[in-house]
Amino acid sequence: MAKAKKKSTHSRKPAAKASNENDPAPRKRPTRPVWQGNLRLSLVSCPVALFNATSRSSDVSFNLLNPETNNRIRMVPTDPDTGPVERSSLVKGYEISKNHYVIVTNEELDEVKLETTHTLEIERFVDASTIDRLYWNDPYFLVPQGNDGLDAYAVIREAMVQEDRIALGRVVMHTRERLMAIEPRGKGLLAYSLRMANEVVNPAEMFDDIPNAKVDPRMIDIAQKIIEQQEGPFEPKTFKDRYEEALRELIRRKEKGEAPVAAEPAPPPSNVVSLMDALQKSLQRKGASSAAVKPSAKAHTPAKRKRAR
Repeated sequence: MAKAKKKSTHSRKPAAKASNENDPAPRKRPTRPVWQGNLRLSLVSCPVALFNATSRSSDVSFNLLNPETNNRIRMVPTDPDTGPVERSSLVKGYEISKNHYVIVTNEELDEVKLETTHTLEIERFVDASTIDRLYWNDPYFLVPQGNDGLDAYAVIREAMVQEDRIALGRVVMHTRERLMAIEPRGKGLLAYSLRMANEVVNPAEMFDDIPNAKVDPRMIDIAQKIIEQQEGPFEPKTFKDRYEEALRELIRRKEKGEAPVAAEPAPPPSNVVSLMDALQKSLQRKGASSAAVKPSAKAHTPAKRKRAR
């Protein structure tokens, strides 16, 4: 008799297709992969490539100019003793003590090769809920390269769908070996770089010194009601970078010779002196902030949770 599979409840469960509200804005498909090699599960392998799943190309960026000529400033490598240096002549050095370096050549770096330089080998399968959110880093699309390994790619992806598990493997990328978490998404695979243990600060180091506070249960009850009032689905398109929009408006106005519009001053601080009063007034507030988080007609409304008494 086949054993029953335990149903996972993790938040990164593979989905055949994201909802319309959560679909990212259309972007031009990247043409250059950040890594190419083979995805391998035991003796099964297929050629794949990693592409960035996010883009900052639409961000407003500024160049430094000489105000007298409006010429763009060049950043010239400079030796503090001898002056400007050709960038092509520079070498890499690791500081072992103050102003003392070990010089490493590109040829020597090429000799430090790991199998993961060209192979993303799956080492383990885990439930996504067991990966602390502190470790999740950048997302990538892991796509097949050519037609030779399509069957192997499809088999690995479909098996992961059926088992509802996240695959872990390692790959050398950007001169570092990265731990990668791989999950099915639609017809393909998503890969997330995960931070290594030595990159993550122990939360206890930050939180252990916070004094214990005795909280009035009535205040918690009011705060829970405020949370219920503001519940809603995750709709990325409703959250826009307002600072970026203000920068673009500033640039547009200056380009047309119009005077910039000053931002409205911040509202004065509330004169509420009691935490209980603040909670009660927050519960009674009606306005745009409440309307902004109401579920849309298309969105799924989560079931009402019972509050613990």
